[in-house]
Amino acid sequence: MIGRMLVLVAALVAVPVGAQDYYGDMRPDAPELAARGPLQVGVRTLVAEHKDQLDILHISAGQPNPRYSRKLTLEVWYPARLAAGQKEHTVYTDVLGSGANDPARPNTPFQFNGRAARDAAPAAGQGGRYPLVIVSHGYPGSRLQMSYLTENLASKGYVVVAIDHPESMRADKAGFPSTLLNRRLDDLFVLNTVAAWAQPGSGNFLAGVVDADNTALIGYSMGGYGALNTIGAGISASAVAYVPGGALAVNQQGNAEYEAARDPRIKAVVAFAPWGGAHKVWDEAGLAKVRTPILFISGDQDDVAGYQDGVLKLFQGTVHADRYLLTYVGGRHNSAPNPPSPAAWSNFDDFMAYSEPVWDSRRINNINQHFVTAFLGIQLKKQPLQAYLELPPLGADGTIKPDPGLWKGFPKRAAVGLEWLHLVPQ
Repeated sequence: MIGRMLVLVAALVAVPVGAQDYYGDMRPDAPELAARGPLQVGVRTLVAEHKDQLDILHISAGQPNPRYSRKLTLEVWYPARLAAGQKEHTVYTDVLGSGANDPARPNTPFQFNGRAARDAAPAAGQGGRYPLVIVSHGYPGSRLQMSYLTENLASKGYVVVAIDHPESMRADKAGFPSTLLNRRLDDLFVLNTVAAWAQPGSGNFLAGVVDADNTALIGYSMGGYGALNTIGAGISASAVAYVPGGALAVNQQGNAEYEAARDPRIKAVVAFAPWGGAHKVWDEAGLAKVRTPILFISGDQDDVAGYQDGVLKLFQGTVHADRYLLTYVGGRHNSAPNPPSPAAWSNFDDFMAYSEPVWDSRRINNINQHFVTAFLGIQLKKQPLQAYLELPPLGADGTIKPDPGLWKGFPKRAAVGLEWLHLVPQ
């Protein structure tokens, strides 16, 4: 017995110190494109204030049009040029919980490491500026909950801007109507703000660095809802009624103001477990307005957004878009975030807000890095990566399941548990 214990201790000691300290690092079975890119990564925290916005949570008979400013904290990752002695290391601070006044899940601060140099100088792009990727979290969530992906993309030549959506964060979760109304408005405001910062002479460190005319949106859960709404999936008349007073009509299919706000700078969307399909947020006419290429990613046991009547329905209904669907078989709703911090292990609900019951979160992270790299590389950089998406279809449409080892970029036997579909525009 003692001998067996010594062997176990030796095996534990043999694990490299710090090997699991950074979210997003590659497991041995990670697919090829999950590897970090060749560029060093910097990170900065900026703030943008969207003034004179409808305060939908305080509408009343006496105040039918209350206004306020939405202060958006942004985390910005970018290719960097490190100074002598500077290292790609930072410590992020986030909070657990589900709102400021939930005694069962108090807002508990926690920290985790990141592979990015805080406030490093930006690196000039080779052959031009870097495409922009805007990231929108779930409800509730934070701008830091997908750092494994944001850092990875910055290392591959993107400027990545993740938004803290007011009233939708774990620290300040408030009424759901704010999320329904503001996700599209926040996305477009951030796009316009970064485009202004990118102009020569703006005084912002992104001046001349980022190409806002070549943008992708990445959204998780309600962030996915907002991304689809931003690219032309106007909500249905029945969904407008989710909020009394008709305030959601600004996001409605057929509304002239909404239709005119569709932004051609957005070239691609990655929608992780997008909410709304199972809740009849969109009808066929609304989904049919989407023309932007989309990568959907979901678990087939998603009990928040729904799968058969949710994400799969959205994938099938966006009939005029080139779209892909990656499915984690047995996965639930947490197909997007970082793994749960050790700080979350003492509270079941906090742990389950990040964890997947039957999937290792680090494996999910690596697979996401791989497919998002291929998809955005094709759509934003015209890179010859199509072979990584031209895969044998697995499941969901009744086709025969070939050996998952045929999937390009995956080690032998490592694509098990995944399904893949691709539909071209009608």
